[in-house]
Amino acid sequence: MTPGSTRPTSRDVAQAAGVSQAAVSLVLGDKWRGRVSETTAERVRQAAHDLGYRPNLAARNLRLGHTRTILLVVPALTTEFFAGVYTGAARIAADHGFGLVLYPSPEGIGPARDPFASAQTALDGVIASSMAADALTALRGGDRLPLVMLDSDPHGSRGAATVNLDIADGARQIADHLLTLGHRRFLHLAADIPSWTFEVRARELTARITAVPGTTITTARAPISIEDAVAATTTALNTPGPHPTALVCDDDKLAAGAYKAIRRLGLRVPDDISVTGVDDLALATAIDPELTTVRLDAELFGERGMQALLAVLDGRTPQAGDIPVQLVVRGSTAPPSTP
Repeated sequence: MTPGSTRPTSRDVAQAAGVSQAAVSLVLGDKWRGRVSETTAERVRQAAHDLGYRPNLAARNLRLGHTRTILLVVPALTTEFFAGVYTGAARIAADHGFGLVLYPSPEGIGPARDPFASAQTALDGVIASSMAADALTALRGGDRLPLVMLDSDPHGSRGAATVNLDIADGARQIADHLLTLGHRRFLHLAADIPSWTFEVRARELTARITAVPGTTITTARAPISIEDAVAATTTALNTPGPHPTALVCDDDKLAAGAYKAIRRLGLRVPDDISVTGVDDLALATAIDPELTTVRLDAELFGERGMQALLAVLDGRTPQAGDIPVQLVVRGSTAPPSTP
């Protein structure tokens, strides 16, 4: 081992194996075939093992211009949904020798700050969930970093690859379920967030419901928090006129807030009003009655996002098609007690 060194180097391996450092680099980089003999390669591997040698990946990546590090940007860690996205993405990243750094942007869906001195020199690519592509301009150094957008407008992402859940179909499944039960007066508790995914939900829900004669749908908006959902639901249900018989929430947390408001008003779920959510968080089965909601596969979402970025890095076209979603019917929906 080199005097004064506490970590074996490739020079130490070369001396122990009786070969050049170039031969060590070829063998440990798995590029030796046809250039050194099998016997020599085995001698190098054994010497590296005996010395406990590990390649300096940071130095190698610096030479190659790659860090094998991906940044996952999410609006905020407000639910376990984004933890699932991270888990799925990290699994695929690890399988391909990449590290994944999670960055919950404090600006939410607005411009994301560069979490490093210069992200474009520290990263190989970015996966960003539920954000506008132009909000990442500073972080990407213009458009120098490969980018995959999750839950974003495929026609407004400035050429970035997109991976989406079929949230439009989720809205249609909710509408069809409630219409089939006989509901005709609807309240949409919409997330008060200017985001493509929530615009799609509102558009598809309204189109599906109003296609049926004799239906009405009104909208109340609230930030995604239980307290704000309580306030918005209370105000909406205290408005003069016939009460809605079905309350469609953009998120399970909004639905939980709606439950509290409904009960404080002396009403019952689903006897007086049916309630639905989106996400199928653990919360959906913690409240009573358990919530009818659209299940979104967060881990698969993260996996597909990472696979898409790997394709972009390899110069391939990412897999096309939205990820299917599923309506899970539970006890919070029933036929209306009054027409």
